[in-house]
Amino acid sequence: MRYLFSTGLFAAITTGYSLLRGTRETPITWRAVLAWLSWGITLALAIGAVVDTRREERGVPVAADSPLAAVQDKHARRQAKAVKMAAKATSR
Repeated sequence: MRYLFSTGLFAAITTGYSLLRGTRETPITWRAVLAWLSWGITLALAIGAVVDTRREERGVPVAADSPLAAVQDKHARRQAKAVKMAAKATSR
């Protein structure tokens, strides 16, 4: 439920509602089609961000093009360094 109220998803949903109200009784033009296409892309990106956030919190790998991939890589490097240091300390 907390992901439903993320900023990007909330903005996409409210924008879609406004777009629906604005285009309900007007004829379909190329501008309206572009507006709906733009809204669909925005909604898809917002949902993708929520999915990536949830995966990152659970420790599941995210796609390499995700902004959270750098965070996961950083955590993995820190963990590898800690394991290496622990192995080095126990071998003495």
